[in-house]
Amino acid sequence: MSKTEENLNKAFAGECQASVRYMAFADKAEAEGYPGVARLFRAASKAELVHAISHLKVIGTVKETQDNLEAAITGETFEFKQMYPAMVKDAVEENEIEARHSLEYAMSIEMVHAKLFKKALEEEDLNSSANYYVCPVCGHTVRGKAPKKCPYCGVDEKKFMEIQ
Repeated sequence: MSKTEENLNKAFAGECQASVRYMAFADKAEAEGYPGVARLFRAASKAELVHAISHLKVIGTVKETQDNLEAAITGETFEFKQMYPAMVKDAVEENEIEARHSLEYAMSIEMVHAKLFKKALEEEDLNSSANYYVCPVCGHTVRGKAPKKCPYCGVDEKKFMEIQ
C-alpha cells in the first residue's frame, strides 16, 4: 500500500468518526435548547461525510453494487462473529454494563444487517421499493414494516425511523 493510500484510509477513518461525533453533538445541543449550534454540528457532520466518501472513491473501495453488497456481508459477518464477541467479553470482565449493552446491541444487529445484505444480493430485482425501519436505541433494522416492539430493546414501533 502506498503512503498516499495509507493516508487516505486514515483520513477516511477520521472523517467518519468526526461525522458521527458531530451528529451526537448536534443531538445534545438540540436537547439543551441550542438549535443553531445543532444545525452547525449537522452541517459539519455532513461535510465530514462528503470528505469520507470522496476518500473512499479515490481509494477504489466503492465498486459495483453487487461487489459492494458482498463487501458489506463480509464486513458485517466479521463484526458479529469476531470483533464484537471479543469486545463484549472484555466489557463483561471489566464489569462495564453500559458498554456491554451497547456492544451486544451492535453485535446482534450486525447479524441482521448481514442477512439483509444477503437477501438483497440474492434478489433478482435490486430496485425493490421496500422501505426500511431503524430502531433509534439499538439500531435494529427491518425491511417493510417496523415491528410492534423492537425484539432487541423493546422500543415501540412509533419510534422507529423510516428510511426511504
